Amino acid sequence: MKQSIRIILVDDHHVIREGLRVLLMHLPELHITGEASSGEELLELMKTQPADILIMDICLPGISGILLTEKIRKLYPEVKVIMLTAMISEEYILNSLKAGAYGYLPKDVRQEELIEAIMTVFEGKEYIARAISAKVLQKLVRYSRTPASDRQENMLSLRESEVLELFAEGYSYKEIAERLSISVRTVETHKEHIMDKLGLHSVADIVKYAIKQGIISI
Repeated sequence: MKQSIRIILVDDHHVIREGLRVLLMHLPELHITGEASSGEELLELMKTQPADILIMDICLPGISGILLTEKIRKLYPEVKVIMLTAMISEEYILNSLKAGAYGYLPKDVRQEELIEAIMTVFEGKEYIARAISAKVLQKLVRYSRTPASDRQENMLSLRESEVLELFAEGYSYKEIAERLSISVRTVETHKEHIMDKLGLHSVADIVKYAIKQGIISI
């Protein structure tokens, strides 16, 4: 039997919370345990209502979702936050990740990806929306091909850039291997080299790196 994932919805618009409830209620492993329209209401609710995941907007009355995430991480370190917001500028993304958010999704995300994000975050992994991460990877490819003396050691090879670009376009390991006429293991090795060169470990790390380097402005 799968473990039930307890979710609290945090948004100041009732219609958004109700829409999320309808989207998620058909999955038996997801259990909406509460709703809050502000940070103050959420903190009061969490005194008596446990949760595994908070699906939270950034724009809330009073304390913002970003500051609220910092507070939640200190008070309830086991609780994970997924930002679901219309704010998708690099400043908001980076500050949310710095505050401790595990996920970042735009409000027009598809139901399937929202569920995928919940499952991924519940396992303790970070999740950045595919639409955002794809743009980041594409810009990172162009950046990696631009010579600069202060980052010459981190330059990607032509093949590594090709692999990164195909990942950015959404191809799987197997599809990339077929397109480049190499083995899946070689694709995995190229990706390991890319991450090592950039000193990164996940897509979320790639997003943070690209924003800090000024590579992206989503």
